[in-house]
Amino acid sequence: MGTEVNAIRIEKNGGPEVLKWVSVPLSAPADNEVCIRHKAIGLNFIDIYFRDGLYPSPLPHGLGFEAAGIVEAVGKDVHHVKVGDRVAYGQGPLGAYAEARNIPADRVVRLPEGISFEEGAAIMLKGLTVQYLLRQVYDVKKGDTILFHAAAGGVGSLACQWANAMGVRVIGTASSAEKMQMAKDNGAWATINYSTEDVVQRVRELTDGAMVPVVYDGVGKATWETSLKCLRPRGLMVSFGNASGAVTGVNLGVLAQHGSLYVTRPILASFVPTLETMQAAADDLFAQILAGNIKVDIGQRFPLRDVAKAHEALASRKTVGSTILTLD
Repeated sequence: MGTEVNAIRIEKNGGPEVLKWVSVPLSAPADNEVCIRHKAIGLNFIDIYFRDGLYPSPLPHGLGFEAAGIVEAVGKDVHHVKVGDRVAYGQGPLGAYAEARNIPADRVVRLPEGISFEEGAAIMLKGLTVQYLLRQVYDVKKGDTILFHAAAGGVGSLACQWANAMGVRVIGTASSAEKMQMAKDNGAWATINYSTEDVVQRVRELTDGAMVPVVYDGVGKATWETSLKCLRPRGLMVSFGNASGAVTGVNLGVLAQHGSLYVTRPILASFVPTLETMQAAADDLFAQILAGNIKVDIGQRFPLRDVAKAHEALASRKTVGSTILTLD
């Protein structure tokens, strides 16, 4: 099957200018791999971390963790998908920024007919992230009030919808009136403009002083202390991203001062380590979409060749909802 495909590669860490459009070899899939011809590719903030070196990986390498497409070939040990199947993945090895690729079969799930390739590419990583955040990291229950930072972003917009469908009250933070309205449109119970309002005070007012049992924080350094102050005693701080930079120099004594708080720094890979757990999480996600509880909001589309522009838009907070990379 050996052939050549176009892909994005980086030879050094840096800004968007290091993203190169190159031709790379594509071999036949190994026994436990699936070859997928991509129809759409997802863009996520974690891609920037690998590009700029915050998350180191041996160079040169590709970028991207999620995509959707059609199975072109399967290894001899692969039985859950076949050639011609519509599939998606959201936790692959680096390298989704490509026209086609081989990927471990246990990362690949069938994409239901009611969900488009673009929706699949836009939803997998962010949707599976929301699944493990709301269903596994903390067992969110109907009637809970939770705080979710960056509620108008790709993960936040999905979390607002999913939580709302569960009967959960989401207090969402955002940086502008427009983004606050988006969060409300997606089901947020209340919103806070973190650029102009005192987040801690507003949470105190909204909860009648009780504060929240869990804070979901994908922003990182800029919101770390604020998030801790919004928790009730023995509350859980879920730090799942670093959009403003990594949290460093943590004094564990602060957790005691705020009421014996818990902190976790989860990653998706720990919650979907097998085909069975991946399929179960994806089935939960797909069911929410097909039931109409989650609408996949694709705010931006960029041709794969123009991925540098997509990175610039994402890093400058100019995007809303999900961003996908398209192929000709």
